[in-house]
Amino acid sequence: MAQFHRSTLVLRINSIFSIQVLPLKQPATRSFAAIKTGLYAAVAAFLTYTMIFGFRKSYTVCTFDGLAFGGFGYKTLLVLSQMMGYLLAKFYGIRFIAELRRIGRHKIIFLLVGIAWAAWLGFALVPAPYNIPFLFLNGFPLGMLWGVVFSYVEGRRATDFIGAALAVSFIFASGFVKTVGGWLLQWGVTEFWVPFCTGLVFALPLLLFVWMMEQIPAPDAADELARMERKPMSKADRSAFIKKFLPGLIACICIYGFATIFRDIRDNFSADMWKEMGYLNQPALFSRTETPVTLTILVLIGSMVMMKNSFKALVTVHIIIALGFVLAGLSTWSFSQQMISPFTWMILVGLGLYMVYIPFNSVFFERLIAAFRYSGNVGFLIYLADSFGYVGSVGVLLSKEFFKVQLNWVSFFSNSVMWLSLAGLVLTIFSVVYFIRKHQQLTTQ
Repeated sequence: MAQFHRSTLVLRINSIFSIQVLPLKQPATRSFAAIKTGLYAAVAAFLTYTMIFGFRKSYTVCTFDGLAFGGFGYKTLLVLSQMMGYLLAKFYGIRFIAELRRIGRHKIIFLLVGIAWAAWLGFALVPAPYNIPFLFLNGFPLGMLWGVVFSYVEGRRATDFIGAALAVSFIFASGFVKTVGGWLLQWGVTEFWVPFCTGLVFALPLLLFVWMMEQIPAPDAADELARMERKPMSKADRSAFIKKFLPGLIACICIYGFATIFRDIRDNFSADMWKEMGYLNQPALFSRTETPVTLTILVLIGSMVMMKNSFKALVTVHIIIALGFVLAGLSTWSFSQQMISPFTWMILVGLGLYMVYIPFNSVFFERLIAAFRYSGNVGFLIYLADSFGYVGSVGVLLSKEFFKVQLNWVSFFSNSVMWLSLAGLVLTIFSVVYFIRKHQQLTTQ
């Protein structure tokens, strides 16, 4: 005799004499458990990456006035050295993250952060300019960590929200870490010791938050049904995926490259830009501009968790990216015409840039895999885009130095934003048209 439960809504007749009872939907207790897991994972991921950022960018609050070597500004050489570490890490990460296993990841995090922190000790102890290579040694291990952390949260129905929380951590952390670095400067810590001492502030909390990440349960069957199974990708798997979507991926990489250039200049030289605009010795500025951007992006991207159809979500992400380019370009033009204040401009241009940048680090590739029903992992695609993004950032900085472009950072940044926003908008339109036609083609087949 069939037994009926409260969750039973559908009957299927298997034969003349038997009836199989099927649940139409999950019990409410399971849905509540999924929500709790999503919120917990979002908090744990946000806090973990915020702590990791404490070992990365606090030196950018220092201006190192008067220091130059070989005709190049000392701070520019530091930024280039660290970015070269990131760059090589992203190319190496295409394989490393794609093939990453889901065991022992906490040990990888502690090892990579430990190497990065040790590099800051070397930077403090070795005199300039011989300490410049330590920025490379810091950048390479840190460049691997995004993919490791994201592997904890991808492939879930709640990944849009969790990924948004994780991604906005480096918006918030960028301002927060600079604020901590600014306070250390005011307390008498020298510019060369600020990065290592900042690491001291973030080290113990990092241990706790990584432990929290380890408690996140694996995706369940419903997650895999909605977002596909996430597993390591072999070289053949990666090659097949790239060939399948090559034109769209090229457009996405170019879009992401533009966003990375914008974001890195603003992130690395914001202290210099504030100084050029007349804002001196105000460490709280970094948090005041980044906090509203963080909250807006979290709501905007996180709300996409309500979109069950991954293809529609992919199209929506393109719209968000296009609006980000428009906001960045228009706000910069308004600032150049003295229609808005420097403070308002830094918030609006930051919001526009992160509307482009954050989706690629959270929901864009997550929804791309789910929409086209591929089994694999998001880390491979993020690192593929990231590697070429950093090529653009390094190229821009090298061009400015080698060709002796005589612009201050505010002029250089604002002029770049206006032109690249226009190019980025055109590429975004091409990308969304390509993926719509690709989806229609595969659906027809």
